[in-house]
Amino acid sequence: MTAAPPSATDVLIVGAGIAGASLAAALAPWRRVMLIEAEDVPGYHATGRSAAFWHETYGGARVQPLSMASFDTLACPAPEFSERGFLFPRTALTIGHRSEAGAVDGFTAQFQARGVEVVRMGAADVAAKIPGVRAEWSEAAFEAACSDIDVGALHAAYLRAAKRAGAHVATGTPLQSARRMGDGWDVQVGGQAIRAALIVNAAGAWADRVAAACGVAPVGIQPYRRTVIQLRLGVPVPAQLPLVIHIGGEFYFKGESEGRVWLSPHDETAVDPHDAAPEEIDVAVAIDRLQTVVDWPIAAVERKWAGLRSFAPDRIPVFGADRHESGFIWCAGQGGVGIQTAPAIAALLSAQLGATLPGGAIGAVDPMPFAPSRFA
Repeated sequence: MTAAPPSATDVLIVGAGIAGASLAAALAPWRRVMLIEAEDVPGYHATGRSAAFWHETYGGARVQPLSMASFDTLACPAPEFSERGFLFPRTALTIGHRSEAGAVDGFTAQFQARGVEVVRMGAADVAAKIPGVRAEWSEAAFEAACSDIDVGALHAAYLRAAKRAGAHVATGTPLQSARRMGDGWDVQVGGQAIRAALIVNAAGAWADRVAAACGVAPVGIQPYRRTVIQLRLGVPVPAQLPLVIHIGGEFYFKGESEGRVWLSPHDETAVDPHDAAPEEIDVAVAIDRLQTVVDWPIAAVERKWAGLRSFAPDRIPVFGADRHESGFIWCAGQGGVGIQTAPAIAALLSAQLGATLPGGAIGAVDPMPFAPSRFA
């Protein structure tokens, strides 16, 4: 546990993963902020295990405005925030079996109508971009504007910025209970009592449990286990292989280094919040699915891990004041897009809590579709 928290704060943010850290950095210049984390290391469960990328169409059309608006911050951050950007260019192919041509057509048309640069491709193009692809995987939508995200550097930059602006960050400090009293909250955190004007629930997989500890009704945040493995191949697949995502949601893979790929079976196994670990069946399923797509001999499974992705019932992020308790703020349910949408969500939510709303693409995003009031 870090140094004892102060006895009072304007905003208590629960959870120091990417959601809580980015919000703390955005809000600390404007309000007294305390950021608490139950684990000894911020971002232990989801942020620190993310094989994240910036992929504008990932998460669907409703999430796309948040991803698009976050791009500039990720690519060209302010010098005082980071001396370099957090994106490393790749490309992306959303691919389908020949029987899925209609689905790829629909995907392409949907995002082209939203101004996203998506190019419909056929069998020859797919074969040129994925060496060893099997002939029946002939349908694809190509996006040049896809990048890997340096998650560790981004998360660390947000934590540094929050502390530099005066936020108190405490690890090993779980929220135990909170009671609404007058115009604020009496809170027990890490065995100590503090007073907070507002509570922000950025607890990821534990978000509904944090709400219950505060006497607030849950919104239905469900954690799901996601598995990723690193394979060493018996063929020299290039490190800059595109991010390849199945239109039907059964796999994604990308180049990691020469002759190595990161692969996921795109699994979503509903679980209680816990320290997730990969299941051997999911590793086997991932490899089996890959081998139906490409003719690559596998030399070894070099790494395997699992993390938790948490979704609201409608599978889009939820941020803003609770519909019944205005002093309780949600910042949860980011699913697999929490890293690539963090700049926009943090800026939009901090503006609701007293900060100045930035202009540009972030200021143009309507936050209302993501408000907790949408849940009846």
